[in-house]
Amino acid sequence: MRETRLLLIRHAETAAPNVFHGAESDVGLSPWGERQAALLGDRLAREQASALYCSGMRRAIATAGVVRLACGLTPTVIQDLHERRIGPLSGQSREDGWEIYGESKRRWMTGDLEFTHPGGESFAAIARRVLPILDDVRRRNEGRTSLVVAHGIVIRVALLSLLSDRDPADFDDVAIDFASINELAWDGSGWNARALNEVVAPSPARPVA
Repeated sequence: MRETRLLLIRHAETAAPNVFHGAESDVGLSPWGERQAALLGDRLAREQASALYCSGMRRAIATAGVVRLACGLTPTVIQDLHERRIGPLSGQSREDGWEIYGESKRRWMTGDLEFTHPGGESFAAIARRVLPILDDVRRRNEGRTSLVVAHGIVIRVALLSLLSDRDPADFDDVAIDFASINELAWDGSGWNARALNEVVAPSPARPVA
């Protein structure tokens, strides 16, 4: 039987990469992001994937659209793969919003997974939203390779929840760059990481969301 593989892919660089973009900010790609997406498509064409999924946000749809052309796959849009809801943090610069973001991150790393700032989504809430989707993708595509284009915080929460050798305390150790690939393989009872944060074309900046 062929191996079941899941490639979690962050969208390419946004049109405003130094600003916090949560579920409330439906921004598109920068010119460099469009180039990243093309390079990402070239890289993923080698994977012989059988399914492509993406969130319903513009930056994910635009990235998946280029991957579609390279891989010959029609994207399935899953609205609940959207980025973390961040409320009033959306649209703030990284400098202005970093303290708010950092407090949630610190609390999550100590195990307080339900914590979030007012109007924001917690680690636990993201996991409850996203993990069932990824499990459904696995079950629908057993023995095949699936591509999922999503968002930085969503992918980080998924990896820290799915991998047995990782947990929320490792939050700072798991980078998720723009247009990066995280390859997971299913062993029959859980996921193992084959590669984390494989960056196809580095961006000048590496924002968290």
